Amino acid sequence: MQNDFGHPDGSLFVEGGDQLVEPINIEISAAAQATAVIVVTQDWHPVTTPHFIDDGGAWPTHCVAGTWGAELIDGLDPDSQAGAVIRKGTNGEDGYSAFSMREPGGDVDIPTGLAGLLRERGIERVVVCGIATDVCVSATALSATQAGFDTTVLWNAARPVYSDIATSARVLGEFADAAITVIGRSA
Repeated sequence: MQNDFGHPDGSLFVEGGDQLVEPINIEISAAAQATAVIVVTQDWHPVTTPHFIDDGGAWPTHCVAGTWGAELIDGLDPDSQAGAVIRKGTNGEDGYSAFSMREPGGDVDIPTGLAGLLRERGIERVVVCGIATDVCVSATALSATQAGFDTTVLWNAARPVYSDIATSARVLGEFADAAITVIGRSA
């Protein structure tokens, strides 16, 4: 839920991302009342990284550390409730999951520390929402399941980069195969 993804002026704006603040704030509030651990994730890239098109990667420049684009979108205020912030890509790593990244050009996953943090706090269930359903949300949910956490995706509190039927079907199929619960999906 960073400006570059969720604000219409963001460099990698996801259509409808600006409409997620209220539903996510409702979930944050409910989670806080239930004394759940709330974790915020952020892409936090250096100015140049193989992750970006200009440097040979797949994505436009986005969420450069310390810029407006990397900040959380206005109105989303988990600061008073967040138990941790996981920043990805800080040293040019590539990765979409909040649980792991890869060195540029590498093929070995590097843990972000999220799984350990959750286990230390006795967490058994992970609930994922945000941007983008078909990229970071999906990767995080699949990684959570692989790490042994009971995993739920809040479909109506997430938006995809690609909103076509085939992409949704692929993501939902991956979730079904991994026994990930999906809440809020209309038929």
